Amino acid sequence: MTIYEAMAERHSVRKYTDRPIEEEKVLLLKTEIEALCAESGLNIELIMNEPKAFSGTLAKYGHFSGCTNYFCISAPDGKDEEIGYFGEKLVLYAQTLGLNTCWVVLTYSKRAVPANLREGEKVQAVIALGYGVHCGKEHRNKPMEALCACEGEMPEWFGKAMEAAMTAPTALNQQAFKFTLVGENKVKAEASGARYAKMDLGIVKYHFELGAGDVKFEWA
Repeated sequence: MTIYEAMAERHSVRKYTDRPIEEEKVLLLKTEIEALCAESGLNIELIMNEPKAFSGTLAKYGHFSGCTNYFCISAPDGKDEEIGYFGEKLVLYAQTLGLNTCWVVLTYSKRAVPANLREGEKVQAVIALGYGVHCGKEHRNKPMEALCACEGEMPEWFGKAMEAAMTAPTALNQQAFKFTLVGENKVKAEASGARYAKMDLGIVKYHFELGAGDVKFEWA
């Protein structure tokens, strides 16, 4: 599965089977995590066979079941966009390995997460991981014109990038973002004041970059 196929096929999954993740895939995930931590400065960990974070009332409220594996992303406050951007890189990489995922920021027990925190850090988000009971379902989208703006006719590359951005997961499917094409090759990305919108923006920006392909553009 290519990264582009992963982007199209990835859907949030909350119910997991007890099928273990193969050791070779665990090693690949750990290698990817190491590279992303070095690039981003974030503290990302792979937590395996740990049922407590998703066994309490909050997890039941979020309709999670069978989740014992997850990525933990820790960082100081103010790193929301970076968390979304690099966390989504990991999400799509996991999808290329045939694994299912789901971003989680509220409906899990933070106290139960055995995170190795560095000074000034706290657990900011986790990403459920494993083999889903099902592959999830496609989320509903707002109209593209509500999520972007450009003067004149929309360039083909910008339209493809927006289509990719609209496949990205956002909290409560709120899609609280907007991309504006400025001139020919600058894009302004904005998030509303909705909760977790900045983290969502990082997720969506990564999808947008993938959709833009080889077109060279700058973030305004």
